Amino acid sequence: MTESNNPSALRSQKEITEALLSLMKEYPYNEISVKQIILEAKLARKTFYRNFTSKDDVLLSLMHNILKDYFSIVDSNRKDVLSAVFDVAEENREFLLLLDKNHMLHLTLKCMNEYLPLLRREKLTALNPFIRYFDGADPEYLMALNIGAVWNVISLWIHRGMTDDPQKVRETVERYLFRLAGK
Repeated sequence: MTESNNPSALRSQKEITEALLSLMKEYPYNEISVKQIILEAKLARKTFYRNFTSKDDVLLSLMHNILKDYFSIVDSNRKDVLSAVFDVAEENREFLLLLDKNHMLHLTLKCMNEYLPLLRREKLTALNPFIRYFDGADPEYLMALNIGAVWNVISLWIHRGMTDDPQKVRETVERYLFRLAGK
């Protein structure tokens, strides 16, 4: 995606993203063309390509925005990590369920593995609760561990239709982590 703060570009990006999600409700992702997205969004082809390189780029852009929101919440220490994960997932419920329906949920893991370490290197603040855990250890391994664990929990929750109570899932994970810590 082409980064821009131009209101017109942001509006076009939003319309293109909404058009793709709307089409994903009706058609399998692999059957959707850029032409269909353009028609659905009622935009010109050049507008699409001025903002995105492909329909995959539209999905990756959306995932990056979701991960930026998540990172911002965790990095500012406004919420504990598990609450932030479930809140952000719940806010993006429709998108995550569409990815799962299209057998594309694995893209979230790929995006998390690539993008969250980049955010950590570029935007980490002193409020981030993980700083104390990273001290003296290789942060890339610790991030890989955390991302994999979180992704598997959220992935299972999504596969189950996001119907399990997030608070109960969170409590199960916390109970397990306390047991690991010997508490």
